[in-house]
Amino acid sequence: MRLDHVSYACAPGELAEVVQRIGSELGAAFVDGGIHPSFGTRNFTLPLANGVYVEVVAALDHPAADKAPFGRAVRRRAEEGGGWLGWVVAVDDIAPVEERLGRASVGGHRIRPDGQELRWRQIGVLDLIDDPQLPYFIQWQSQECHPARDGGPVELTSIELNGDAETLGGWLASDDAPVSQITWVSDDEPGIVACGFMTPRGFVRVD
Repeated sequence: MRLDHVSYACAPGELAEVVQRIGSELGAAFVDGGIHPSFGTRNFTLPLANGVYVEVVAALDHPAADKAPFGRAVRRRAEEGGGWLGWVVAVDDIAPVEERLGRASVGGHRIRPDGQELRWRQIGVLDLIDDPQLPYFIQWQSQECHPARDGGPVELTSIELNGDAETLGGWLASDDAPVSQITWVSDDEPGIVACGFMTPRGFVRVD
């Protein structure tokens, strides 16, 4: 179990602006990740150090965005003004998580503009909608095309999270849960308040 990525949601018309803003703050360039046809969303990704990446994602004007939990989560966050949507934990085998939660994971895929296809299974987005402090889980089925495969000079050093440590611990239910980067803060709403990054130019906080 490890930290896989953090997601920032915005409206479709703001996608280019948000990608440019965060990329400029971090001194690094995002790449076009393509469309998630099953979810009705599109993303841009920024590979970081240690196999982690940042995703900026928007819900498209597509029926899947109204049906798929991930599309609904992205759209709702954008309608609230946009911002950090959540964080994602990667597992080598998603079956134990399915058994613990009592439901099946959902398959996802997208084809990048360079033609490479990414496939994965995920579970827990409905729980993220109900309680935004909770990460969802992902198992990559195309690890060779992972968005952070090539890494980068920027490192995610902290996730400022408003919530409850006991609730999060029960949700992760693992001794090797990736919580070392979590900093608990108080805020009006549960979920990610900001993320901290160490860049070649120094520390940057993105809220």
